[in-house]
Parts: sequence; structure tokens; C-alpha cells
Amino acid sequence: MLADAAAVVGLGWYVVLWALALLGCKTARTRYRTRPRSPLASTDDAPGVSILRPLKGLDTNLYENLESTFTQEYPHFEILLSVADEHDQALAIVRDLIAKYPHVNARIIIGEEIVGVNPKVNNLVRSYREATHDILWVIDSNISVASGSLARSVDILTRSPSQNSLGRRIALVHHVPFAVVHENCLGAAVEQAFLNTNHAKMYLAINTVAIESCVVGKSNLYRRSDLERVDGSLKPKAANVDPYSRKCGLPAFGSFLAEDNMIAGALWHELDLRHDLSCDTANNAIGKMSLADYVWRRIRWIRVRKHMVLAATVVEPFTESFVASSIAAASLWHLFAVSPWMFFPIHLVAWLWVDFDVWESLAGHPIPSGNRCRLIGAWFIRELLALPIFLVAIFGNEVVWRGERYQVMQAGRVTSTVGDNGRSYQRV
Repeated sequence: MLADAAAVVGLGWYVVLWALALLGCKTARTRYRTRPRSPLASTDDAPGVSILRPLKGLDTNLYENLESTFTQEYPHFEILLSVADEHDQALAIVRDLIAKYPHVNARIIIGEEIVGVNPKVNNLVRSYREATHDILWVIDSNISVASGSLARSVDILTRSPSQNSLGRRIALVHHVPFAVVHENCLGAAVEQAFLNTNHAKMYLAINTVAIESCVVGKSNLYRRSDLERVDGSLKPKAANVDPYSRKCGLPAFGSFLAEDNMIAGALWHELDLRHDLSCDTANNAIGKMSLADYVWRRIRWIRVRKHMVLAATVVEPFTESFVASSIAAASLWHLFAVSPWMFFPIHLVAWLWVDFDVWESLAGHPIPSGNRCRLIGAWFIRELLALPIFLVAIFGNEVVWRGERYQVMQAGRVTSTVGDNGRSYQRV
């Protein structure tokens, strides 16, 4: 009886995973294959937006990434490009773009303000405070966007609650990351296979169900006035509480490594507001990345996530293709004597087809036939590595990010573990 019950549960889990996979696939097809032009692109009544781009060094495709914000089809926006160091190499590119687009209101902000261990937040704080407009669009330096992205995102952000299916005001608009590889190396190909298939599929499905905050960052649009009311505690806030009585706004998130995710969670839980996805992608330029780089990147974010959403992190390996299919194969063999050797090939072909259909929907065109075999190979490597990576990640708390070592603590907060002189210290 116990074995029968376990087999039924296993088969039920497999059905749930397929329902989510097909939901993600359907969402990708309906939302991303056709991208309309927003009416806000040409109206003088469009609200102003401050675009914040934190920079550090020469990221892959940096010129094109930054230029994509200068060419937005939107009437009222400014761009604040911030660096921590006056000698940062990114400044030469920024100055070239400002000279190329003199009609765009763009300015450079040099110097960080230390509010926590997260260098991105430290870099952003001055831009956040000096921004002219309430609506902020924070975009990572390795991201490029389509020229109509801002207008379509503002259109979603400014809808009344009655105009969206979630029934609450939209506090944050985000964009699904879509990896674009610029280097012919294995790690980059595997990262691309992860972001454009399994990650995108589940990201779209979870955000369509919308029962919990699920935001990866990269490109987020929200109101500063909303962010000034939250502190990252994820506890509901009374409407009459003075936001100045506690540390709120962007500086409150300086102790988190995954600040984008925490900001989204705070808007959701503390203010009871909701998020929505734009029909645009955040085109993530992937540079030179070895397979080891990919592995340690995945380990880093699993270790961060387990302190933020433990239940979802523990369940994660059971959503992966090989683990899920093994559970389903054992269940089918026990209940119906279906041969695993017949089931596995059918499962893999179907799973791969759905993943690549999501990829093509986000790309807006079919995968070139000349690249298909290479991408399928990268997809298989990604699937095979998923469980070993998880097992390494789940039993550690130290991560390395941009050359700095951090210890991940409760709720996703981090401390820097090695100072400039090599001695251990904490700075929160």
C-alpha cells in the first residue's frame, strides 16, 4: 500500500510539473511572439521615468547595452549612469554615448555611498536619491532592451487595479532574462541553455500563477514612493506608519546580495501590491564563461536562495528533467508496468521540445539550424549538472561574487568575510 501511494504521489508530481511547463510554454507563445507598440510611446502625457544604470568595468557588449536605453521610444526620461570609482573604464563608453545622443537627458554620477555589503546598492544610492522622477527603471549593465520596452513597461505599471488580472495595483514590472552569447565557450552555452529554457519556462509559469513574488532582477521598473515605504522585513506595513521612523527605501536592501528579489518581495508582502511581466525580454549578454564559472555561479545563487525561500529551493531538484522523469518512470513501472526504456526517450524529446519552443518564443524567431546541435548538447550538459550542483550548493553558505567572499545568513542577508587587508570582518 505504501509503495502504491508513493507511486501515485510521484506520478501526480510529474503531472503538476508538466502542467507548469505547458503553462510556461503557452505564456511564452502568447506574450512574447507579438509585441505591440504602446500608446505611451508618442503621448505628451506619459509620466517621466528615471533610468538607473549602475556600472563597474567593461562588461560584455557594454556599449550596445547602454545605447539601448538612449534609444527608447518614450517622450520623458532621463538616464543616470553611476560608477563607484572616477577611474572606472566604463566612463569612456558613457561619455561617448552622451556625446552621440546630446538630446537625451543623461548624466554621470561618480562615487558610492556605503549602506551595506552589496556593491551594486552602494553604487545606486546616489542615483536613487538624485533621480528626478518617481518611476525608476533599474537595469544591470549586462542588459540590453528593445526600443519600445520602456513605454510598454510604464503602460503596465500605470494601469488601474481593475485593468489587470491580479486585482491589485502593480508595483513592479520586470522582464524575463534572455541570454545572448557573445563568446564561443562551453560555460556560456550552458548558461544560455539554462536561462532560455528551464529558467524562463518556470519563471513565466510561476509569474502567471502569481501566488508569490518571483523576480530575478536584471531589469525592474517601480516607484520610488513605494520603495520608501518598505524595509525588507517582509512584514505587512500599516498605512499610517511613518516611513522615516525606520530604515526604508533602497539603502535598507544593502545587506542583501539578491537585492532585486528582496525589493520585489517587500513590495508584495509589506504593501500587498503585485508584479507583472512585460512582453519584452531583458537581453542578457553572456561573455567568456568557463564551465567552472557556470557551476560556481549556480552554486552561489542556490546558496543565497536557500536562505530566502528554503521550501522552493529544497523542491528545486525534483523539478529537473532527469530527477522528475526518474520519479515518473518508477511510478509508471510500479503502477502500470510501463518500461522505463520506453518512457525515458519519450520524456526527453517532449521536454526538449517544450524548452526549445520557449526559447524560440522569447527570441522571436526559430533557432538557427546550424546552432541547434550545439545548443542541444549544452542543454543536456545543463540537465546532467543540475543535481550535482544542487548537492554541492545546499551544504554551504559561503559565496564569491565579483571577487569578494560573502557569508550568507538568515533571510538572505550577507556579511563580507574578508577585508582589504585579508582579515575577517563584518560590514552590514
